[in-house]
Amino acid sequence: MSAPLPELVPPDEPLALLLSCPPALLDTSLDQLRTLAVVRRTGSALQAARLLGREQSSVQKQLDSLNRTYQALCGEVLVSKRGRGKDFVFTPTGETLVERAQEVLAELMDDVHARRRRIGTTLTVGTTEFTLWILSRAWERVAPEFTRRGVEFRLVHVRTKDFWPRLDEGRVDLLCGSVVTPVGAPAAHDAYDVLEWRRGSPVLLTNLPPEDLPGPSAPVSALAKLPLVVPGSGLIADFLTRWFGPAFRERLTIAAEIEDVQYGLALLRSRLARGCMIVTRTLARRVAEGGSLRVVDLVHDVEPKVEMVSAVFTRKGERERYAPDHPLNLLWEALREETAETGHPSVR
Repeated sequence: MSAPLPELVPPDEPLALLLSCPPALLDTSLDQLRTLAVVRRTGSALQAARLLGREQSSVQKQLDSLNRTYQALCGEVLVSKRGRGKDFVFTPTGETLVERAQEVLAELMDDVHARRRRIGTTLTVGTTEFTLWILSRAWERVAPEFTRRGVEFRLVHVRTKDFWPRLDEGRVDLLCGSVVTPVGAPAAHDAYDVLEWRRGSPVLLTNLPPEDLPGPSAPVSALAKLPLVVPGSGLIADFLTRWFGPAFRERLTIAAEIEDVQYGLALLRSRLARGCMIVTRTLARRVAEGGSLRVVDLVHDVEPKVEMVSAVFTRKGERERYAPDHPLNLLWEALREETAETGHPSVR
């Protein structure tokens, strides 16, 4: 039972709730809650112990302790065994506590990362596969300082479809990638600071003979009559959506649908798929050097006329809230210098 409240604390005050917590509940640790959630995910104390780097007996002791606590508090244990070799059974109380534990731990970790980000001890950067090179070159400019200060530099792979959610939700501090936009239009709306370094149009890589697809160029409208290797989502799917609408798969001839561009290249090289794939000009130039595939330029003869913008993105105004020597500002400046040397920079 909870201890009686001092008479000086009104029962409707937040402090009253803190003082009235049952001692048994206060003995429940975050470590126990994490163990409970891992057991729920893995199904057994043995599998949880392996992931946690502990003995199975240690995990079982934590479960037994939690069961005793919640039996006393709620009248129901959290988890029980079904038999040797079978997964644990979680009661409704156990399922609820697992859900709450995951929420609490996630929120605490988010808070920790936010504080570390604010004081400059960690920096998380997202990048696509094809913009990794620009970050790599900028990294050479800041790596010694980051190492000297012990800054934790975290790099995550971000697909184009996840760009804005990753940035808006604070899961990354900076993004390097490419987006599709109307020709001459800004790369993003006013919620972001943008450092632009290159604009351009995609091209076709094809294994079709010249009699089926003459070069050196073809109109975008011709895509409706060509067999295409297309990704399920991302930058190229965005181009096709802009040109042919959200139901472009129904209007085009899809020779193969892929999740990875390298797989698409392998299909074309192997001749298992006969057709074309829309890619960036940089990739096309690199691939065509081998001679097995041809590059065909795309001429914009449909509306809207769109282009690809490669850029760096951060949340609007965030850099101004930090000191000039904050890791985010140091990396941004390094990227600005790099784009000035290797691209066609534009900042807004």
